[in-house]
Amino acid sequence: MALRELKGEKLQAELERLKKMREYEDTYAACSAICGIDEAGRGPLAGPVVAGAVILPPDCDILYLNDSKKLSEKRREALFVEIQEKAVAWSVGIVGPDVIDEINILQATYEAMRRAIAGLGVQPDLLLNDAVTIPGVEIPQVPIIKGDAKSLSIAGASVLAKVTRDHMMVEYDKIFPEYGFAKHKGYGTAMHTEALRKYGPCPIHRRSFIGKIMQGSEK
Repeated sequence: MALRELKGEKLQAELERLKKMREYEDTYAACSAICGIDEAGRGPLAGPVVAGAVILPPDCDILYLNDSKKLSEKRREALFVEIQEKAVAWSVGIVGPDVIDEINILQATYEAMRRAIAGLGVQPDLLLNDAVTIPGVEIPQVPIIKGDAKSLSIAGASVLAKVTRDHMMVEYDKIFPEYGFAKHKGYGTAMHTEALRKYGPCPIHRRSFIGKIMQGSEK
């Protein structure tokens, strides 16, 4: 596949970058199952929040793996498949907009992460989390600021979460085509807010997020 063709100095440079992203995994190498945790979808006006959890084998090289926000859609899609193929275990946790409205986005994010952990086929003995400490989890945790750019495990989880959520929003676009979910994935773009004012919210909108927008439409 063209995306994977690296040779010579470029390949060595990429391998060195990946080695640096294994710093935390190497630090805690005594742990047998290190799990990266990250989420996608905390900020959108619509759709679920999704958490990814992944346990990668030691010294696992997945070329180009990085923070999902730094990757093209084509790259993310290819990595999404490769991560699943190479992982010791992986899972995603999903919490919908109704629960987000009920318990708030931060608590919903924690719940998505707990669901992702519970879905793993292998019990992790250490969690590397992107920035947060997850309440209600007894497994030791290491919160890492901007962890999706510093840890391969967290980067892998970020790709799983992002691509899973994007796929869901594309499917929602087929049900509610007037909002353009396939393009903006539920984020508050001008296109999305204009559609909200014109059509009102649909069942996947987060009522707790769109109050000010809808108030503006009533003036």
